[in-house]
Amino acid sequence: MKKANYLYGQRMIMTKTPLRITFVGGGTDLPGYYKNYGGGAVVSAAINKYIHIVVNKKFDNRIRVSYSRTEIVDSVDKIQHPTVREALKLLKIDGGIEIVSISDIPSGGTGLGSSSTFLVGLLNALHAWKGEFVSPKELAEEAVRIERGILKEPGGKQDQYIAAYGGIKLMEFNEDESVVLKPVIAKESDYMLLKNHLMLLYTGLQRSSAQIHSKQADAIQKHVSEYNKMRDLSYALFDSICNGRWARTGKFLDQNWKLKRTLSEGISDSKIDAMYNKALATGALGGKLIGAGGGGFLLMFAPPAKHAAIKRALPQLKEEPFGFEVLGSRIVYVGE
Repeated sequence: MKKANYLYGQRMIMTKTPLRITFVGGGTDLPGYYKNYGGGAVVSAAINKYIHIVVNKKFDNRIRVSYSRTEIVDSVDKIQHPTVREALKLLKIDGGIEIVSISDIPSGGTGLGSSSTFLVGLLNALHAWKGEFVSPKELAEEAVRIERGILKEPGGKQDQYIAAYGGIKLMEFNEDESVVLKPVIAKESDYMLLKNHLMLLYTGLQRSSAQIHSKQADAIQKHVSEYNKMRDLSYALFDSICNGRWARTGKFLDQNWKLKRTLSEGISDSKIDAMYNKALATGALGGKLIGAGGGGFLLMFAPPAKHAAIKRALPQLKEEPFGFEVLGSRIVYVGE
């Protein structure tokens, strides 16, 4: 629901949008799979690492966009950042605006869904700047429309939805393009035990998710059995966490990773395999690379008593403490 008011463009807006980790099922949200093989299913969780977007009125009618670089242009068409350009076009904003992004985690190639998180937060900020309220569903759908429809960027739909909704969700991607989200409902103590068994380790390796997704999409037909099994793991993990059997998470992560690394070139390599196997040998029960693969963050599930030994065995990896985030993209500041 969108309702504009008279303060359009006269105030500063700040949004806060969570990044995410994917447990199992990643890849079944690719259209080449869910549209042709009975739908996909992914279990993902928003985490308390964020991308902040600030939107403010510019003194003149130009456009200033600041991210890893700064652009100052006279018209929307001259913006080089593709999602900023298309978001402004979609919302019919043609100038007199400044946009600044700040990320808690390096935004390139880390596997935490930063590109879609950025776009969801930007759309939320731009709508608020216009005095419009939009639902999480509308934010996710607009982000998918821009990334997958307008820009034709390869990839799935899980990142946009978990950024918009937050929480830990089973997301079902249906053949008719509809998406059904089911929240994980568990005791607070089970959430804490699950979180305390997880380690988020930065490999220092960055990669292009677009290239990996393109290769993966081209090979879906050869690996339908593997995708089916990953989809089934999503339902198994969802059921286990909801019923207090969170300790099985490590086994499901390990099964999912062994399936995923066979899907295409670039998802894993000898360095990543060595890191993963060393973590298992030191006490981890399972894990996976977050996102498309090839680098970024390694998510490991291990008894808390084993965490110190795993870090000693992998001194080249930086641990990033995190928690789960129950909320999706939200407005955190409105200045008159």
